[in-house]
Amino acid sequence: MDLDKEWKLMTTRRQLFGRTAKGIGVAALASLLAPEGFAANEGIDPKTGGLVGLPHFAPKAKCVIFLHQSGAPSQIELFDYKPQLEKLQGTELPASVRMGQRITGMTSGQSSLPVAPSIFKFSQHGQSATWISELLPYTAKIVDDIAFIKSMNTDAINHDPAITFIQTGFQQPGRPSMGAWVSYGLGSENQNLPAFVVLISQAQALNPDQPLFSRLWGSGFLPSRYQGVRFRAGNDPVLYLADPPGIDRGTRRRMLDSLAQLNHIHEAAFGDPEITTRIAQYEMAYRMQTSVPALMDLSQEPESVFDMYGPDSRKPGTYAANCLLARRLAERGVRFIQLYHRGWDQHNDLPRDISLQCKGVDQPSAALVQDLKQRGLLDETLVIWGGEFGRTVYCQGKLTETNYGRDHHPRCFTIWVAGGGMKRGITLGDTDDYCYNITKDPVDVYDLQATILHCLGIDHTRLTYKFQGRYFRLTDVHGNVVQKLLA
Repeated sequence: MDLDKEWKLMTTRRQLFGRTAKGIGVAALASLLAPEGFAANEGIDPKTGGLVGLPHFAPKAKCVIFLHQSGAPSQIELFDYKPQLEKLQGTELPASVRMGQRITGMTSGQSSLPVAPSIFKFSQHGQSATWISELLPYTAKIVDDIAFIKSMNTDAINHDPAITFIQTGFQQPGRPSMGAWVSYGLGSENQNLPAFVVLISQAQALNPDQPLFSRLWGSGFLPSRYQGVRFRAGNDPVLYLADPPGIDRGTRRRMLDSLAQLNHIHEAAFGDPEITTRIAQYEMAYRMQTSVPALMDLSQEPESVFDMYGPDSRKPGTYAANCLLARRLAERGVRFIQLYHRGWDQHNDLPRDISLQCKGVDQPSAALVQDLKQRGLLDETLVIWGGEFGRTVYCQGKLTETNYGRDHHPRCFTIWVAGGGMKRGITLGDTDDYCYNITKDPVDVYDLQATILHCLGIDHTRLTYKFQGRYFRLTDVHGNVVQKLLA
């Protein structure tokens, strides 16, 4: 048997093109193309793992903490005060307001779309005199440190496409998540922790949660090294990180060195970038064996910190504990910290469930902003709080004086942002008297994504990756930086 011939026969068409793509012909062609705007052509910075040449300009933010409220909080109950709705309770939503806009199948069959005003009281707070619901007493204390965007809107009307859209810039699965794009572009300042970390907490509400899928923090067509790493509550925050019984650090080190030699041989033969990713992930896991336990150990936090975040901050896996971990991750240079908190999908029993949700979310969210501020980190940390869409002004199901539900509403919703180059104590945008349509300064999902990248020093039109013959970006062919938000 001629081993050389057998080896050549084993080469697939994909491997052939993968290996010959390194040839002089492609190099010559690349030299003829203008590399500006094509980040995928740039090299990797060995210090950060990001792209050489990024950030494109001086950043205001070094990291992002995205507090995603999965299920879509009602802006009518929390932020968008509409006192005139009290006089309209039970009346039909005017056709002139709806303007034929589509609604979900959950309410399209109702014989009536009755207006349901919020039963919760609002009052003004701070020097900005911002209207805030009684459900959020702690958020009310930080209104002068945050910016409210009341004119957010999205194209998606159901949860899965909407959350996929706000996380990846596309309603269909398969694209890289925002955290993966940031990890790809900027890398991490801490080589002992991932650039992109995910934390998930469960609902306080009693109604069932919306599911969350790992593709929401996936890398899509980017190399898998850029995907988010989920940290869990319990003794093993990262699965399969600890050495099995009988294996010490020295043995693990020798095993990884030998495995890396084999993988480098394999990579040279097949030219598969995922092999390089695998080597890097093994090395990251080895370093995380010491960095993660130190991160998760809260014993050195003073009592005042736990008092600030609330009693749940001592319970691993809760929203409060995850907010505290988010601050610790930001301190350690993790680039993108994604929190998901479930339980906001309140089609019925909204007054009961939104009250329960706010009790678990309000204090730690405000504490995170205050904690970052007193440590001098807020100016370089961008915090985002919000869901995937809003809630309808009309009631889903039976309307009573004390109980009602709300359906999905993509036309307008409210989020808030803090720190990281954003203005403080402002409200951007406005909605009509029914909180149904935007009347001023609309901000769509692409605009939000472009603005987040801008705060990180990234021109969203230039952070691209070539896949299947096309250069993709987080904002696709859309998005404008919202200049009115920038400090």
